[in-house]
Amino acid sequence: MCRGSGNRGPVTSFVALPNRKSLQLLLEALICLLALPNRKSLQLLLEALICLLALPNRKSLQLLLEALICLLALPNRKSLQLLLEALVQKLTARWLDLGRDKPHVRTMTDKPSLDILLCAPRGFCAGVDRAIQIVDLALKKYGAPVYVRHEIVHNKFVVDGLRAKGAVFVEELEEIPEGTDAPVIFSAHGVAKSVPAEAKHRNMFFLDATCPLVTKVHVEAQRHAEDGHDIVLIGHRGHPEVIGTMGQLPPGKITLIETVADAEAFAPRDPDNLALVTQTTLSVDDTSAMVMVLKSRFPNISVPAKEDICYATTNRQEAVKAVAPKVDAMIVVGAPNSSNSMRLVEVGERAGCRVSVLVQRADDIDWDQFGDISSLGITAGASAPESLVEEVIEAFAERFTVNVEIAVTAEENIAFNIPRVLRQLEEASGH
Repeated sequence: MCRGSGNRGPVTSFVALPNRKSLQLLLEALICLLALPNRKSLQLLLEALICLLALPNRKSLQLLLEALICLLALPNRKSLQLLLEALVQKLTARWLDLGRDKPHVRTMTDKPSLDILLCAPRGFCAGVDRAIQIVDLALKKYGAPVYVRHEIVHNKFVVDGLRAKGAVFVEELEEIPEGTDAPVIFSAHGVAKSVPAEAKHRNMFFLDATCPLVTKVHVEAQRHAEDGHDIVLIGHRGHPEVIGTMGQLPPGKITLIETVADAEAFAPRDPDNLALVTQTTLSVDDTSAMVMVLKSRFPNISVPAKEDICYATTNRQEAVKAVAPKVDAMIVVGAPNSSNSMRLVEVGERAGCRVSVLVQRADDIDWDQFGDISSLGITAGASAPESLVEEVIEAFAERFTVNVEIAVTAEENIAFNIPRVLRQLEEASGH
């Protein structure tokens, strides 16, 4: 089973500190010492050391940590505790003096505080998780290469990681060598009917990683067509999911609506014989506005019993709506070609956040936009891995004293099966 991973535990503010190995060893030793009766002193000591790790002379701090790690093995713990406290006080005083003598040197008092509200749910949804696992498991079962038509999900970090394992990404089947027995995988966004038909014609072995919620829209469109309806699709022209959905039926059978203006100008052949489907990764509010126009103009239009916009898109937008008004800035971790990620940026802006931006990873952060903030919201699109969220938090922790809180607005426990041919491998790997 593949599960969405929208809710995660707290993130520590220590991850961005300079000497991680030394800190890890020191923390482990201090954890042992925490069994001693005077816990308050040790807590203060630990907090002081963590603050000191942000000071400029890291080499001196590294030597201090290494010395402390050795000292922690000594038998007289009370003497050790007093020694550690004295060392911390002395070093703190020295660095504060240095900071006064050299204004350009940052001291612990210069590092501004930053409250981070981490949206939950965020990041991978069940459909994305399933698609990535299909590629991973195919590589394990069949070996490299495994061909993937289009990016399996819209995230460069994920695609590059799979490429390093042996996945080969192509835009069209004609790019795949004739006669190959390597698996061909269709992306999570879905494909037109002509694509699997061509794969069968070329005797290709293919696996379909289309998100089941996208497949549901395909089935709805085909059912409406069989009932004789003309179909209206709300979506973004050129997006792979829209291309795939429109490709389920003959040309001209589906009309694409992208804006409220399109909905107002739409002139159908038979106004009383319409059916509506939508792309799964749209703005909930924008889509509702277009649906309202269509229903007011064409009261007999058949609309889905349940929103086609997927649960993950809806949940992530609701989380941003809850967090954005409370923070000075909002970061969405995701790719510019990811529809659901771009919609999250727009939702943040509309919710009143003065800075709402997309970053693919920490290196993309424009620090001029975040110089005077005291609070920050962070979320991630449905195709962005949690490691990139942690990377962004680490980058802010290098410049701020961060306090991270999780803002939970929904729980997710959706699970999708992978193709049967890979299921035994999945069970063996413990997913």
